[in-house]
Amino acid sequence: MRRMTTLVLALYAVVASLCALPSVAAAANVWFPPDWKEKAPQAKAIADALAAKSGVPVQPRIAKSYPEILEAFASGDQNLVYVGSFVQAIIKDRGLGTPLAQAVNGKELYAGIMVYPKGEDPAAILAGAPEQIAYALGASSGESCAKAATGGKAAVGVPSHGAACNAVKAGKAKAAMVKNWWWEGNKDKFPELAVYEVPGISLVKNPDNVLTASKAVPADLAKKLADAALASTEAFGAPQMAPFDAASLEFSLELMRKGNIDPKTYSW
Repeated sequence: MRRMTTLVLALYAVVASLCALPSVAAAANVWFPPDWKEKAPQAKAIADALAAKSGVPVQPRIAKSYPEILEAFASGDQNLVYVGSFVQAIIKDRGLGTPLAQAVNGKELYAGIMVYPKGEDPAAILAGAPEQIAYALGASSGESCAKAATGGKAAVGVPSHGAACNAVKAGKAKAAMVKNWWWEGNKDKFPELAVYEVPGISLVKNPDNVLTASKAVPADLAKKLADAALASTEAFGAPQMAPFDAASLEFSLELMRKGNIDPKTYSW
């Protein structure tokens, strides 16, 4: 009997010691947009930096499509995403996540500007042919701005800003809405196009490069990941990382409302 009691006490001590060990945080995925397949090394560097500085295993995932990101965020798994305002606005409106940090590089806010054939009247194009405005699907500077500027009538959806400009160049669209920073780097390719800032629409108020955690990430873990992001400027390729306030997405959501885009039901 004494031997049995000793064994039970020993077993209890082992179990108690195991229970006292610190729990290992479940791994998290950090998602990147589909076009990041060309920046896979940086995606890995960001994931590695977050893992090293937070103590949380983090795996990089480059999405095949934007719906894949939203599906992941709606699941019970721990997910992060590093993406711009269109997806971030949907996540905010659906209550799927909590923003953690933003890369501050001088282009952390952007606008959608209208490009049109030189010599034509941009206001007349908007008024007379609103359905013939081209835009990049799933972009605040593309789809949201185009729809907002035309009361939801813009109808030439294309995969990218470059495709939107090419649609105008080829006569398949009367004009296009594109990202201002994208235009600065690509305008020399389209010498036949001019720029128009649509009043109330072409405002530099859409946030870019925001890291957000899904609701499945516990608050204490989210703080560790936020702190890790703030300390990982080199991995993010930005001079500074700053905390991000979800209220900064209100303008992007306002564009959606003006353009009759419902963030709760939108799909690509």
